[in-house]
Parts: sequence; C-alpha cells; structure tokens
Amino acid sequence: MSGAVRRFARREWGPLAGTLRRESAARRWKAVPLTLTAVGLTAFLQFVQNQEWGYGPVQAIGAVRAEDPLWLALLRTPLSLFVPALDLPVWGALAQVLLVFGIAELCLGRWRTLGIASLATLCGTLYARVGIALGPGTPLGLPASDAQVVDTGPSAAVVGLAVYVCWRQRAYWTGAAVVVAMVVEVIVKPNLAGKEHLAAIAGVLVLIGLLMWRERGHDGVEPRPGTRSWKPPIRS
Repeated sequence: MSGAVRRFARREWGPLAGTLRRESAARRWKAVPLTLTAVGLTAFLQFVQNQEWGYGPVQAIGAVRAEDPLWLALLRTPLSLFVPALDLPVWGALAQVLLVFGIAELCLGRWRTLGIASLATLCGTLYARVGIALGPGTPLGLPASDAQVVDTGPSAAVVGLAVYVCWRQRAYWTGAAVVVAMVVEVIVKPNLAGKEHLAAIAGVLVLIGLLMWRERGHDGVEPRPGTRSWKPPIRS
C-alpha cells in the first residue's frame, strides 16, 4: 500500500476506527444493546411473517403503505423499521442492521442512533405519499400502484445512519460514496425502495445542515465557567 493510500485511509477512517476501538474495548457487547435488540427483533419478525399464521399480524402492526391512513402509517412506522422485505434475503438485512446500527451505536449512543434511524424511516414513509400525489410525470413522482407497496423496512434507516455517522466521524468520501450508490440504484432500478432511500438521505442531510448552522453560530462564544451553556452572559 502506497504512502498516499495509507494517509488517505488514516484521514478517512482513522477517527471512526479510534472511536470503535475505544468504545468496544470499554464495554464490549454491553455497548450495543440497541443493535442486538434490533437484530433479534428483525429476525423474529421475518420468521413470523413467513408463517401462515404470522403474516397477517405482522402486516397489521408493522407494514406501512402509502394507501394507509396517515395516522395508521405513523402508528406502524416505529415497528416497520424492523420488518424486512419479503422478497429480499433476510441475512442481508440482518448483516446491514448489525454492522451499521452497531457502528452508529458505538459512535453516537443508543438514543441518538434510534432517533436518526426513526427520522430516516419517517422521511421515506412520508415521501411515498408526496411522490404518489405528484404522479409519475414528475422527476420525484411515483405511480399510483406504489401506494400498495410496503415501505422499505430497515434499509432506509441503515442508509440514513451510514450517512450521519460518516459526517460525524469526518469520513466524507465514504459518506459521498453511500449517496452516489443510492443515486445509481435509483437510476438502474427506479422503484419505491430506491427513492425512499434517497428521501431518507435527504432528511438526514437537512438535519446535518441544521446542526452545522447551529455549530457555526456557536463559534467564538465561550461557555461560562461551570456551565455547558453556549449563550453569552447577560450584561446589565
């Protein structure tokens, strides 16, 4: 490996690798309870929905379609994050959840990981409704038949988390590669799942933009001693 490649790898993945080593060494498997729960729940729901007696219940509590009433779709959205697509190999979904959720939980913490995953999933869910309303004649539109297609499941959350972690750990080229891969996916196979992945990325990018704007607003403002507040002291 040439020196330039080593320097690039160190710059691109060094902070991420350091965080993963530090957090995993400190707490081992106790560091990723959310990830282990997500993998177990995804595997369980996949098993149940493939049984004759289980398909209906899983669809009733975790399958989101654009034709559903909005309140019902929102109610099902949290669990839909863990319902894998029936037409794809479940091992791929489990591997994605284990890898990306695990890295995210180590880097971001449990609740932030869950929040970003939920945001990405919700963006995909809401986009499907907007896309169908726009119709197939527009670049962002979808055919009316997609209203009956089940949302992507964990993949939108995985993509959104990957982009957010890459930004937080300054692996910018890797994050850009994820975005490009999703764009290529839509070009090659322009279906609902691919466009929901892009919607998930768009939602996460908006969040990143807001966080960057807030952080720039705090530049040069020192917190008062003994506090974490970035608000300047009140002057009388």
